[in-house]
Amino acid sequence: MLKIVNIVGARPNFMKIAPLMSEYKKYDEIEPILVHTGQHYDKKMSELFFDQLGIPKPDVNLGVGSGSHAVQTADIMKAVEPVLLEYKPDAMLVVGDVNSTIACGLVAVKLGIKLIHVEAGLRSFDTAMPEEINRRLTDSISDLLFCTEKSGVENLKKEGIPEDRIHLVGHVMIDTLLSNIAKARSSSILPDLQRQKVINGESYAVLTLHRPSNVDDPEVFSKILDGLEVIQKDMPILFPIHPRTRKNLSLSNLGSRVQSMKRLHLMEPVGYLDFLQLLSNAKLVLTDSGGIQEETTVLKVPCLTLRENTERPVTVEIGSNLLVGKDPQKIIGGYFKIKNGARRECQIPPLWDGKASERIVKVILTTFCALQKVYV
Repeated sequence: MLKIVNIVGARPNFMKIAPLMSEYKKYDEIEPILVHTGQHYDKKMSELFFDQLGIPKPDVNLGVGSGSHAVQTADIMKAVEPVLLEYKPDAMLVVGDVNSTIACGLVAVKLGIKLIHVEAGLRSFDTAMPEEINRRLTDSISDLLFCTEKSGVENLKKEGIPEDRIHLVGHVMIDTLLSNIAKARSSSILPDLQRQKVINGESYAVLTLHRPSNVDDPEVFSKILDGLEVIQKDMPILFPIHPRTRKNLSLSNLGSRVQSMKRLHLMEPVGYLDFLQLLSNAKLVLTDSGGIQEETTVLKVPCLTLRENTERPVTVEIGSNLLVGKDPQKIIGGYFKIKNGARRECQIPPLWDGKASERIVKVILTTFCALQKVYV
């Protein structure tokens, strides 16, 4: 029996772990244990995502909550160590690049537990991003590394990771998207917004904005708003607002400015199925999120990324995603480029076919069966 502890901590992890937890059920040889660190501490939203994605109830919930990067990482490490000592797993699987990923990975490796990293090798080459530090460090200590795109494979090779540890498998988050898109069509969020006259059967944009580099500095945030102000005059912008972003608006005079934009519609965070419905029907999406760049690629919805770099270069290479940074003129220029139809038909990246979790679990089984034979 192969005992695997699977770590989930923040909302982006939920969409990545769901198809793996489902795939494990096909194999009697695997005993999966699900540990929720509680890094995403909104209990209501966390439970909603678990329910909608069919993720089983966690075997352990560490409940660490919020804190600075150092405090949160330390709290997760202290909380997860006794869990690993109790369960004595053969391996730990971590996904993505949040604090839970590196914190749990470090503890596992120091206890001699094999580490599996899903979504490995992605690089923005911007060490001012906490996520960049997390993913580089996690990759450096992992025994099995599963990549979503070819750039991830090349990055890992350049960093000296042995090739036999690296596997290009596609993207588990796309597995989740493809398995839930039909269900998302039954969401009532668009009819509700029409009834509220937020949208009136017209094209709309979706906006997500949460990165500290964009929302913590009022001057930077103001420049982004300069671009959004022009766009919202042309079409409504639906803005499910991150708690960090809302807090920063309330602490500056930007809050009143946002309120004056009549067609920039602030919404509470929404569940996965509602958000998928919003994305799939949007004219375009503006975001500073990594995962949304990938989701819009598969949905064939144009994306403007409000960053100077991306760790998802394949989305730029195929033309589904345009980096516009924080310059209002670039944001506006990108918008009109999309509105006027100046974009080529984009292909879906290789292996983004909804079967990444199948490939991952097969590689895990093959690898660990081989290791067990060596040790016998």
